[in-house]
Amino acid sequence: MKTLEEHACFGGTQGFHEHASDTIGLPMRFGVYLPPQAARGPVPVLYYLAGLTCNEQTFAIKAGAQQHAARLGIALVTPDTSPRGTGVEGADQDWDFGHGAGFYLDATAQPYARHWRMESYVARELPQVLQRHFAVDTARAGIFGHSMGGHGALTLALRHPGRYRSVSALAPICAPSEVPWGHKAFTGYLGGHREAWSTHDAVQLVRRGARVPPLLVDQGLADTFLAAQLRPERLEEACAAAGQPLTLRRHAGYDHGYFFVASFVADHLAHHAEALAA
Repeated sequence: MKTLEEHACFGGTQGFHEHASDTIGLPMRFGVYLPPQAARGPVPVLYYLAGLTCNEQTFAIKAGAQQHAARLGIALVTPDTSPRGTGVEGADQDWDFGHGAGFYLDATAQPYARHWRMESYVARELPQVLQRHFAVDTARAGIFGHSMGGHGALTLALRHPGRYRSVSALAPICAPSEVPWGHKAFTGYLGGHREAWSTHDAVQLVRRGARVPPLLVDQGLADTFLAAQLRPERLEEACAAAGQPLTLRRHAGYDHGYFFVASFVADHLAHHAEALAA
């Protein structure tokens, strides 16, 4: 593992790192914020999954979350959103597919199956890297994310029961099988088999019996992607029918960007801290 940069931040350290990923087959970058409490021993881990076009630095720079993590004693981990430098033709052609748009799944369709293995990377390999190199307790882990990353947080938690003690999302893609972003990503990464799509769709997973700890979801009502791409009402309906605890908060005037994320990130860290402290 190679440390690319480190910065003192709210009594702790914000770092960005790179390692050779066996899962991806390429170098992968990730960020780690270690709060001051990590100097005394391992602290809980909260994974944040970013959205389309983002990378391992986006949340760390824009969300202002470190001050809350420092107060609560939580490490913040921010993986990149996809493999990079894959050499796959067309992977940089569209902003919502390919590089910067891994959708937190393991691709099965060619030419993406070799490197686009973000589910295995986030859920399996990255925790092992963290446990070896940082003062963190990966057994006490939560996960959250924004937009495509909100989709990832929901589906990884639903697909890996018991792996995460807490889950939340900001403006997530709730029903990707039903919206254009999901159609494009799933067709490219998984092929045309809609049964495979449903296994990476939070609404479908809840309907099929998957369960997670109580969910917190925030959604801005001025979000231009709300009706066409996000569909939080579908998640609300599925959770109500299944008895899955969900707090869905709708906020007038807020859009899809990081001003929205920064406005509610403290609530999300508090949500996770309560579960991770147990």
